[in-house]
Amino acid sequence: MQAACSTFCRGSALQAFKPAQQQRQQRPALVVRASKVAEPAALPVKTLSGSDAGEASIALRVAEEDTATGLVHRYLTTVMRNARQGNASTLTRSEVRGGGRKPYKQKGSGNARRGTRRSPLMPGGGISFGPKPRDWSISMNKKEKKLALSTALQSAAADMIVCDDFSAMAEVKTKTLVSALAAMGVQEGEKVLLIVNEPNNTVYLSGRNVPTLAINTANAVQVYDVLNADRVIVEKAALAYLNEWFGGEQ
Repeated sequence: MQAACSTFCRGSALQAFKPAQQQRQQRPALVVRASKVAEPAALPVKTLSGSDAGEASIALRVAEEDTATGLVHRYLTTVMRNARQGNASTLTRSEVRGGGRKPYKQKGSGNARRGTRRSPLMPGGGISFGPKPRDWSISMNKKEKKLALSTALQSAAADMIVCDDFSAMAEVKTKTLVSALAAMGVQEGEKVLLIVNEPNNTVYLSGRNVPTLAINTANAVQVYDVLNADRVIVEKAALAYLNEWFGGEQ
């Protein structure tokens, strides 16, 4: 996938999300201060019927090339970790009920010596080194979060299409929404992120049962959906909001 922003590749940050193997590195200082506004990228504008309606552009603030991938990866890691409930819990041998009676005599049975059925070696016994409730959340500076999301959005410009407002949809119908996306060039099986300007219940109800479709509002774009999408569809009003919010000073 060719990225419109030369400083960052969306796939690299998504593939790098491996918490168990993550290498902790000292990140460069002044990441936000060293950011810059990217060159405007031309985007095709289409109607809901698929006909061409001109061009638009997106120019957001992005991180420098040597820090972009690491910054977006840290933000993705932060979002994924903060989404964990952390309530997995197992019983240790001291917490398992019962086990006060010796299961069988010490000698003569031919089995190993047992003093309790709560041993981790016995079925129904305790769990050795099992999970306990914990807080997985980590923190990240607000300006870094904003810059990371802005960098990810700018990198998706090569796969971005601008469309008319979906408020024109009069009825809740999945077929209508899927047909509109197909008319705009979305291929079957492609993962699509639809960014609307304001919450639209008709669009949400029409697309909630499409497994390859994610619907975000412009003021709550999810970085995972941006990195995971093969195609990004943005309403005109949503694009204006993104350019205003992410294109200025951090």
